[in-house]
Amino acid sequence: MFIPLVGNAQINEENTLESATLDNIIQYALDHQPKVQQAQIDEEITEQAIKGKLADWYPQINFNYNYQRNIDLQSSVIGGQVIRFGVNNTSSAQFTATQNIFNKDALLASKTASKVRMQASQNTSRSKIDVVVDVTKAVYDVLATTEQIKVSEESILRLQQSLQDAHNRYVSGVSDKTDYQRATILVRNAEATLKSNSESLIYKKEYLKALMGYPQGQDFSLEYDQELMESQVTLEVKEQVNHSNHIDYQIIQTQRELQEANLKYSQWAFLPSVNLFGAYNLNYQNNKFNDLYGTRYPYSYVGATLSIPLFQGGRRLAKVQEEKWVSSRLDLSLTNLENNLNTAYARAMASYKSNLAMYLAHKENVELAQEVYDIIQLQYTNGVKSYLDVTTSESELRTTRINYFNALYLVLASKVDVQNALGQINY
Repeated sequence: MFIPLVGNAQINEENTLESATLDNIIQYALDHQPKVQQAQIDEEITEQAIKGKLADWYPQINFNYNYQRNIDLQSSVIGGQVIRFGVNNTSSAQFTATQNIFNKDALLASKTASKVRMQASQNTSRSKIDVVVDVTKAVYDVLATTEQIKVSEESILRLQQSLQDAHNRYVSGVSDKTDYQRATILVRNAEATLKSNSESLIYKKEYLKALMGYPQGQDFSLEYDQELMESQVTLEVKEQVNHSNHIDYQIIQTQRELQEANLKYSQWAFLPSVNLFGAYNLNYQNNKFNDLYGTRYPYSYVGATLSIPLFQGGRRLAKVQEEKWVSSRLDLSLTNLENNLNTAYARAMASYKSNLAMYLAHKENVELAQEVYDIIQLQYTNGVKSYLDVTTSESELRTTRINYFNALYLVLASKVDVQNALGQINY
């Protein structure tokens, strides 16, 4: 069910589903859910940020232009005479280039680029898994309520027939008025239940559409195969919890590896930075603006810079210790996550087994309840049973069928929780 689909869901030009099967609904949610789209945008943002950091390894070339009009030239008294220096118009054009040889910021970007990409990808996977789990459960909830509505509608038809029979028997004097009154009460209660479930279904479908990112005002009809779903209730778990399969564990592992890189970065603060530089300058000077660019006075230079941090008040040592404590904290986060995953698996398995037992029991009870109702209805028609027996058996049949459908979708939802706890849902 959770294997990524090769083909796209059947979606028309209005971005609505033509075939609303569970697989198509999941695929639609993965394509349109804002949470998933935000995670994918975050991946693109991360990629551009990485490119920006790695750009520091390339030569950095710049151009500067300057023009200056000197209103009053600088003066100096030499030998009792006032001598002015400079010219009225100066201009310069400068080309500079630098190249990093060793720079801890650029080195960190190079060392962690693949891990940062992986972290962004894992966050997207986490969003997709959450969407798949939530959407799947919401679909099962909608289906359960839909089946409750069908059961109520069928129950109302039976009760209306019983009401007609009770009315005929009352009119003919075979039974008293109480049977007819009881039938009326049951019909009204069933109609009220149907109305309640119908309103609840409207909300649940809107909630499902919100999880999918489905357009407002558009609707779809769920398509499902009940026999297929019944065949999928079983779950064979041949493996114990493997924490490394779970996306949350993988995310923290990646954070731990990035934190190791941060620790090395803090240690690199004791190393010098080395870079090469060079510049080519064109200077122009003239008292007349029109003749300013007639003659140029170039000069150029190249060199290297070695920057050695000698003493920073203990800041570098403190930063190294800080990063070590952060690493220790992440180790504890991994331990805590392992415990939580074990607990989540145990809880999910207990819920699944409980719901499976309830489902199997209710499945057998449905046939029995239907048979009991048919027999008692026939006996009532022949005057053997009282109308109270009919109402009791009808109530048992309705309740049993509702419990059956609720149990079916609960066990399927519990199965999803178990697969999620085992890390078997991957995107």
